[in-house]
Amino acid sequence: MRNAVAAVALAVVLAGCSSGTQSGAPGSSSQGGSSTATTAPGSSGTPGSSSGANPTAPAQPPVSISEEKPVIPPNVTPVAKEKVDTTSLSDTYRDEAYVFGDGRDVEVFGVGGGCKEARAEITGQSADVVQITLVTITKQPPGTMCTQEVRQVPLTVRLDAPLGDRRLVLESREETG
Repeated sequence: MRNAVAAVALAVVLAGCSSGTQSGAPGSSSQGGSSTATTAPGSSGTPGSSSGANPTAPAQPPVSISEEKPVIPPNVTPVAKEKVDTTSLSDTYRDEAYVFGDGRDVEVFGVGGGCKEARAEITGQSADVVQITLVTITKQPPGTMCTQEVRQVPLTVRLDAPLGDRRLVLESREETG
């Protein structure tokens, strides 16, 4: 009986860590038309989408990770390694990006797990460079414990114009929520 009570208590704690909502419906700001994609803890790693057609919303990530290697569909193009600058990222992050759709949808990989959510923000776009910040948000409700697992989370952002030959700069930031 004590084991059953302990199992129920553990399930409640774990549910508290994974009860976040998908709050990352793509948004925009008045400065540079930034876009954001978010995934909640315990989600499948794809940003939520609404039932209405929104041409500015990023599409669902097409690339998935199987046994730590990406599974790339035929209609997705990897961004050339020399075009992806990840010098400011730790080894925790993947050093790759993918373009799909009309060339404006870019998929990158953030870090999530436990009570951590991942979000990607376009923090700059110019004729030569697109800057994307990978944000990890820790949301630990008071009195709960979170697992410390780290997993790669696919995130998609939608650019103002196709990536084309522009260089992609990936940076990271940590927040508490």
